[in-house]
Amino acid sequence: MTTRPWRTSERRRGRDARVGPRTLSAACCGLLSVWAVVAAGPTAASPPPPPSGGYWLAASNGGVLGFGSAVSYGSAAGGTLNAPIVGITASADGKGYWTAAADGGVFSYGDALFMGSMGGTHLNAPVVGIAAADSEQGYWLVASDGGVFTFGSARFMGSMGGAHLNAPIVGIAATPDGGGYWLVGSDGGIFAYGDAKFLGSTGAMHLNKPVVGMAADPTSDGYWLVAADGGIFNFGAPYYGSLGYIPQVPTIVGMAPSADGGGYWLAAADGEVFFIDVPSFNTDVYGCLQRPIVGMAATSVPPVAAWPICRPG
Repeated sequence: MTTRPWRTSERRRGRDARVGPRTLSAACCGLLSVWAVVAAGPTAASPPPPPSGGYWLAASNGGVLGFGSAVSYGSAAGGTLNAPIVGITASADGKGYWTAAADGGVFSYGDALFMGSMGGTHLNAPVVGIAAADSEQGYWLVASDGGVFTFGSARFMGSMGGAHLNAPIVGIAATPDGGGYWLVGSDGGIFAYGDAKFLGSTGAMHLNKPVVGMAADPTSDGYWLVAADGGIFNFGAPYYGSLGYIPQVPTIVGMAPSADGGGYWLAAADGEVFFIDVPSFNTDVYGCLQRPIVGMAATSVPPVAAWPICRPG
């Protein structure tokens, strides 16, 4: 059943935000000016434990903020980056993640292992995305010219590097078994490699806003594309709803599906998260972000027992 998409934070617009107290559900690193951990317990004052599953938001300064069961395992916030962070991807068991920078630098946290990067290497075009292989031991980077760089167990299966593109590449998504990947352009053009099937694209369509990313359906051969206005285009994957018809939506920068493929979250550059047939985790970080959000990744691990509270300074 398709439901209306909802924000996890709408207080600036005076709408029904469908949120409880302004709580965040996992430790944060570098995104909030002030935060405090509240111990969970069976007291009347304690909010109910979050549902299983969650997601991370990554900011351009390397900060990583977790919601739901997405534990923050660390971040590059507070350090010196040679280039801004452009993407994040979760390890196979959801107990770690990698972030990637525009210069090809890779930062690993939790059980996500560092297997190499393009940092310090001349690139013809900046890196724009990262996708994990089917283990904690490999990942792909993709550049805006379609070049693909492989590390660890991630196998090279092809790229668009050196080929003519109608629009720059903006993202990469791996198939559920890690046996292939798709590249997506800002016009919605799709390039499939390995066991990734081409099931359609928006490459020949007029779009109101450019495509900014894509996600693989974890339960099928299909995928979703997401545009900057929150428009969703589904190919071989279920359609649960879109933000394309909602006025004044902040710029969307990424999406992540739930582990069962039964819905998805959309993340905006200002930290707002829209949930469609998935749980809400009260992502209220407006006024707390030091840098814009650039991507998101999901996990299905069980919920944690502590969460920070955002107190803008």
